[in-house]
Amino acid sequence: MRDVAIIGIGQTPVGEHWDTSLRHLALQAALNALHDANIEKVDAIYVGNMLSGEVGGQEHLGALVADSLGMSGVEALKIEAACASGAAALRVGILAIASGMLDLVLVLGVEKLTDTLGGETTAALALAADAEYEVSQGISFVALNALLMRRYMHDYGWRGDDFANFVINAHANALNNPNAMFHRRVTPESYARSALIADPVKLFDASPVCDGAAAVVLAPAEYARTLSPAPVRIRGSAVATAPLAVHSRKDPLALAAARLSARRAYEMAQITPQDVDFFELHDAFTIMSALSLEAAGFAERGQGVRLALEGDITLQGRLPVATLGGLKARGHPVGATGMYQVVEAVLQLRGLAGENQVPAACIGMTQNIGGSGATIITHILEMA
Repeated sequence: MRDVAIIGIGQTPVGEHWDTSLRHLALQAALNALHDANIEKVDAIYVGNMLSGEVGGQEHLGALVADSLGMSGVEALKIEAACASGAAALRVGILAIASGMLDLVLVLGVEKLTDTLGGETTAALALAADAEYEVSQGISFVALNALLMRRYMHDYGWRGDDFANFVINAHANALNNPNAMFHRRVTPESYARSALIADPVKLFDASPVCDGAAAVVLAPAEYARTLSPAPVRIRGSAVATAPLAVHSRKDPLALAAARLSARRAYEMAQITPQDVDFFELHDAFTIMSALSLEAAGFAERGQGVRLALEGDITLQGRLPVATLGGLKARGHPVGATGMYQVVEAVLQLRGLAGENQVPAACIGMTQNIGGSGATIITHILEMA
């Protein structure tokens, strides 16, 4: 198996792109990545997306993107794993190059969610839950996360406002990210005043519905330096699953798939959690931030919130997270989110994160969650 490196990155601003189609969002991010890699053609294109058919009436994204790029004829596929679709597409690209079957691969994550009404979008997002045993009972993802947050608070004695620093940190970091959706500082007072949407989840606990696209170009690490002056090696890549329905899990607060995928990625990279310099976690809801930190080995059970309370997750802290705003403030265009995490990790490792640069960042980790934790994909990156 060959080692794999990222030689080019590209992204669009995250937001409500009413005047830009899914096709053109994908095209912009892809062209940016190809330009950064200084290449014009790839052997394959893998597109991560969750809801193009449901909310946009457009499936068959592989062929669509290949044609838009003037690459008709190349291998091109859409990859779906709910909110983890972006990282799933990256996983497929890594395997294709590691196997030796392909040499240059474009991996793209794209999502267009704001052209439908709120109720339609919420119903579409619920497709990532168990249709028979969860959705049929009227559950939404906000409600599922509210149930998890309530159980966490009950079991470990935390209060709702103890989660505020996850939000405050994400919004502070997004201020310096020109591609972030929100450039608005959040204070403990504004967090406490934010509207309750599903007790105990407040409006500020949840990431926004939005549009965006992000992409990378992959190549064999053995000759990546002949193609790029700053390749980033993918040291670890792992996928794990858990039961789709939350009530079917032995321990709903354990995020078993996060623990498994992180452990497998650590083993592949031959590192421990203590070696990770920053963590782009999947903060779709603040409760997921706490559970991810615990499952990935950065905090003891029930103590993920403490890392935020004690300032360990800031850019100057022990483990910076959401370094360019995360899902909460950069935005969460679901099928593209995993690729935004990777693009931002590459910026950190290249030393190009501007005012948000993590000092001496050598090893970064991303974790992309599908559904309420049923598919979780972890990647570990370092400068080649």
